[in-house]
Amino acid sequence: MTSSKRRIANTVNKLLVPMERSYIFLKGIAKKTHDKMPFIYEEVEHIIKSHIITLEKDEKLMHNPDINGFGDLIAKNFAKKLPNLTEKQVNKIIKEKSSETFLNMLAKGLTNIEEEKEYTKVSKKKLFKRVLIANRGEIALRIVRACRELGIETVMVYSKHDKDTLAVRFADKKYPLGEGSKTYLDYKKIIKIAKKARCDAIHPGYGFLSENTDFAKLCEKRKIKLIGPTSSSMSLMGNKDMAKRTIKKLGIPVIRGTDSLKNEQDAFNSAEEIGYPVILKAVSGGGGKGMRIVNNKNELPSLFKSAQSEADASFGNNALYMEKYIEEPVHIEFQILVDNYGNAIHLGERDCSVQRRHQKLVEEAPSPNLNEKLREQIGKAAIKIVKSVKYHGAGTVEFLLDKDKNYYFMEMNTRIQVEHGITEMITGVDLIKEQIKIAAGAKLTYSQEDIKIRGAAIECRINAESPYSNFTPQTGTIVNYLPPGGPGIRVCSSCHTGHVVSPHYDSLIAKLMCRGSNRNEAIARMRRALEEFIIEGVETTTPFHKVVLNCEGFVKGDITTNFIQKYAILEKLKKEKPSKSLSKREKLLIVTTAVSQYVDNNKIDQKPSEWVIAGRNESMFDENV
Repeated sequence: MTSSKRRIANTVNKLLVPMERSYIFLKGIAKKTHDKMPFIYEEVEHIIKSHIITLEKDEKLMHNPDINGFGDLIAKNFAKKLPNLTEKQVNKIIKEKSSETFLNMLAKGLTNIEEEKEYTKVSKKKLFKRVLIANRGEIALRIVRACRELGIETVMVYSKHDKDTLAVRFADKKYPLGEGSKTYLDYKKIIKIAKKARCDAIHPGYGFLSENTDFAKLCEKRKIKLIGPTSSSMSLMGNKDMAKRTIKKLGIPVIRGTDSLKNEQDAFNSAEEIGYPVILKAVSGGGGKGMRIVNNKNELPSLFKSAQSEADASFGNNALYMEKYIEEPVHIEFQILVDNYGNAIHLGERDCSVQRRHQKLVEEAPSPNLNEKLREQIGKAAIKIVKSVKYHGAGTVEFLLDKDKNYYFMEMNTRIQVEHGITEMITGVDLIKEQIKIAAGAKLTYSQEDIKIRGAAIECRINAESPYSNFTPQTGTIVNYLPPGGPGIRVCSSCHTGHVVSPHYDSLIAKLMCRGSNRNEAIARMRRALEEFIIEGVETTTPFHKVVLNCEGFVKGDITTNFIQKYAILEKLKKEKPSKSLSKREKLLIVTTAVSQYVDNNKIDQKPSEWVIAGRNESMFDENV
């Protein structure tokens, strides 16, 4: 044997010895888990055997043999066999000593299943055992589902109007709060119930108590964890004028404005100094409540009083502040996750510019108004803000973008947002679960570089309002409810056929979300989903959303807070107003539903005759109906 061949033989032998040992070792592990992972077992055996025998020849390597080169060749051959793994990942498999990592990566390479992203990790010992949900509707149901997936028991508190809702039905334990729309604001009673039920934590959802500092302080005092920030962070960022002073010190642009206004005269003086138009905002506000745009001094007295009144009713605090009003801005918000160890990431932005009277109606992620450079700049600013106030949990930092693409800090919402679902759709992360785990002491395991945005998503807020009658809230019973389906569609709602839309609470009844590989596909899916969505018994904003999604300006991404006015959306909507008359099918559906509810409420146990059943079936399937 020549010296060259001997060197090759020695190199191959050296290479095959550890491979043989690894093969025997891995085969032993796979056999032990054969019952649980038979597919993995078979593929490990087949692939390793076949590639040890049929290594492809590499002329250059054969003339210059070295072990690292043979390792790369093996990786290359594995990558060819496993289309979902790259050579870099296979090299990682070979170098990784952990058999668990090997099997997990190999499983990923053999399938097209995308792993669920875990942004945080926490031990089961630290995770909460029981969580009280201090909210209602779709967000309460959303939290129940997240807790169930984490293995956490749920406790629901509910008003008399909500006793038959899905969230209450699905919760492990239920406690009544009493009657009236303000029962969910009785935080002393809620904390008392939480202690009685031996809950480890309370999740406030959004709205109600989610940004109430007195509630947060009492939770801390009673040693029950609030799934949200500390009372000090909430107080600082929840108070809009205090937050702006803090942000100014960081060198982040803020809109010119005032601290809390002392009275109406102070508002007059401030408006003259800043220059009209100005906007009045509630110091403790959010969600567009207590906001008024003032174009001249003649409008100020009445708008100041109405803003104060709304702020007091919504937040129990009528204090206002004033800002220069930026005309036709883009409303951008960045989703944040921060743990208790100083680690913070953002999960991209959402564009919330399609608004009516400062109420968001359509949101999308990512924003068509941001380029990568601007996205990076604003994202870094958002991270800087939350770190400066020692924030932890899930939160949203909001900015306005003017016509020249200058951005300004607007406010921070120290809670989960209504529209958080579209961020989940483009990142793959469950924000509610991560929020719960962070509150339990979880640590972020991902860096900012690990965050990948995939595709685009759009949300339409389906409200029980009449878009043809100035968005007047609607009440009544939903007699037919059929949500859309298909690829990329998600509906968050606690509604169902027979659900009663109450006048006591917010008019939101469903969040319709659609994701696509790009924005055009997301728009197409949303158009289809809106056509498929059936809600009968109450009027909804669905017709409004159809006009928006079919508007050329929306398709082009020409979106600002003046979008509805600029493209005359409401005028177009009125032209498409349908006839008020009901079809025979609709009348039949309403009557049969009403009779059914009457029978249920009065507990009438009377079996209908066969003639009645036959007549009903004939009516339902009559083509002329």
